[in-house]
Amino acid sequence: MSAKKTALTVLSAALLVPAILSAPAHADPAAPPSAPADGKGKPPKAPAPPSSMSSVGGAALGQPGTQVSLLPGAPALPANLTGRSWIVADADTGEVLAAHNAHWRLPPASTMKMLFADTVLPTLPKDQVHKVTEQEMADVGQGSSLVGVKEDTEYTVHDLWLGVFLRSGNDAVHVLSAMNGGIDKTVKDMQAHAEELQALDTHVVSPDGYDAPGQVSSAYDLTLIARSGLQKQDFREYCGTASAQFPGRQESGKPRDFFEIQNTNRLMTGAGGISPYKGIAGVKNGNTSMAGSTFTGVAQRGNKRLLVTVMNPDAGGINPVYEETAELFDWGFAATGKVKPVGELVPPKSADTKSKGAPAQSHEQSRAAAGGGDPGDNGLGTALGIAGGVLAALAGGTFAFNRRWPPGRRGRRSADEDLV
Repeated sequence: MSAKKTALTVLSAALLVPAILSAPAHADPAAPPSAPADGKGKPPKAPAPPSSMSSVGGAALGQPGTQVSLLPGAPALPANLTGRSWIVADADTGEVLAAHNAHWRLPPASTMKMLFADTVLPTLPKDQVHKVTEQEMADVGQGSSLVGVKEDTEYTVHDLWLGVFLRSGNDAVHVLSAMNGGIDKTVKDMQAHAEELQALDTHVVSPDGYDAPGQVSSAYDLTLIARSGLQKQDFREYCGTASAQFPGRQESGKPRDFFEIQNTNRLMTGAGGISPYKGIAGVKNGNTSMAGSTFTGVAQRGNKRLLVTVMNPDAGGINPVYEETAELFDWGFAATGKVKPVGELVPPKSADTKSKGAPAQSHEQSRAAAGGGDPGDNGLGTALGIAGGVLAALAGGTFAFNRRWPPGRRGRRSADEDLV
């Protein structure tokens, strides 16, 4: 396989010029705005949020409704936000600047793939070659988003992860799950890793986020998961890639065919009439009947890095989740230093076992199978190599800015001590 054909087209400053790209063919968030990607109809109307939810990260985050503490001169939150749950957090310090029903347990759609990747990605060498079997493709859900993985065809692990991140390919997820020991093992691994991260609103049923009874997460948990994933160089590379060449047909004696795949993150590519967001670097979107549209994004402006998660805007269609995310990014950057945090993103259990907020207790009736999830590389990498407020393409297609887990409110290290 030539270097030219495997080279990634990474998001660069040029791609941040507003442009409308053609809608990708197999992405789960790229269905017509009138219907979710799986074609099963409009998401059901959710009930009101519980009167009391988890208080991991702070008591205020366990309360229903909007939580924000504006200081003098702070901008007002965007008007007319319709997301059933959302959160704005500082990616470096973990401080939660504002939140709305942060711990409401809702279907996550393909944002669940962030947990899948954070759990499984470290276990499989990226240059490992695997020949896909019929059995591995047998249980891919009807109406799933696909990258175009074919049976009896060889792919590298690197290829398959591009299919997961760029095209939200459930076919690629099922193959990688098989390589990890099967769907059941992968689900148990993911559940164990969620508990290690203290993402205790999360219950995993399927590794790809396909609609399944009882499969839930929360804006708070998805943000924790994204923050953990962004510590990993390969995770940063994949979620920050705008387009790539994916292997196609493989015929004996002939060069391998390739076709281009584009990232389904519309804030990155500008597809569907959404303007690319200046400074965006991932991470994952999703859309199903039960979940509606979901999105977790990370962006940088100046030296400030923010994480935003929005779940299921009531406005309907595909674009509102991106529009509301962009509005919350704008607000968060403008509110820097002008709000009192209402909570914080807790570190993994292995990084800090002291309680922040209420004691972390699992929602699960029966705990996941024992086995520690990968705690990450203990560096807070936010995938953001940014120059002049736009993403800079770095060698190898990765964005590296690593920091250690911040110590929370009990004390701060200097910036020089934090740099890895």
